[in-house]
Amino acid sequence: MLDPGRYALVEDLGRPGYAHLGVAPSGALDTASLRLANRLVGNAEDAAGIEALLGGLAVRFTAAVTAAVTGPAVDVRVDGRPVGSHAPLAVRAGQALTLGTPSAGLRCYLAVSGGVAVEPVLGSRSRDVLSGIGPPPLRAGDVLPLGDPGIPVGADVVVPVRAPDELVVPVTLGPREDWFDDPAGGLSAGWTVTAESNRVGLRLDGTPLRRAVEGELPSEGVVTGAIQVPPNGLPVVFLADHPTTGGYPVAAVVEKAALSALAQARPGTRIRFRPS
Repeated sequence: MLDPGRYALVEDLGRPGYAHLGVAPSGALDTASLRLANRLVGNAEDAAGIEALLGGLAVRFTAAVTAAVTGPAVDVRVDGRPVGSHAPLAVRAGQALTLGTPSAGLRCYLAVSGGVAVEPVLGSRSRDVLSGIGPPPLRAGDVLPLGDPGIPVGADVVVPVRAPDELVVPVTLGPREDWFDDPAGGLSAGWTVTAESNRVGLRLDGTPLRRAVEGELPSEGVVTGAIQVPPNGLPVVFLADHPTTGGYPVAAVVEKAALSALAQARPGTRIRFRPS
């Protein structure tokens, strides 16, 4: 690892099934992009790769590999030569691969043939930033082991999708929508992603939701995509590293297919929820 950029983590598809132990599922926030990168280099879709926040990543390979970068469109170079993203790249031993900064979106994914083979914890190689489980954030000088390479499959070139300035996100109301005066209307009114957002959750700003029920709930289980509303009325959309329980009411839950788009929502992105 020459340079981790602003923030880089090893992530796979996570460790679901441990909520009863207080362990979040974690894993790549944009699962569609990690799955695609792995397919391009011949890995199983659940192989571990590197999730790089706002680019800036630089790695040098000690063996010949096939690599691929997915997520938002970003400048990718090998030894300073532009090579493009969303396509398999043959990289020789000793060559360096670098990422620029994407003009839109947040998280790029680097997959390498064989996958990043750090020691798994509870069946996953993902970093959980809330609990500290999994490999620590990457630093310059880190050496990452790789597994056995497979055979690349799927499309040779995939056109990246630009992260939009506004998202329309489908949600299912509940389980505590009755704690709010007009949950459907309030959620669909429009929100803005704030700079306090992270892998735990997207924090939103807008017109606060009005409570119909005072007081707080006993802590209950929450899932990825839950839209929890604290006393200030400003929703938090839980992402992969969320706590497994919470005492604030959940007004709705984001449909699973929309979570990858939320993973690329920068501060300032506008969001409108569409209740089903």
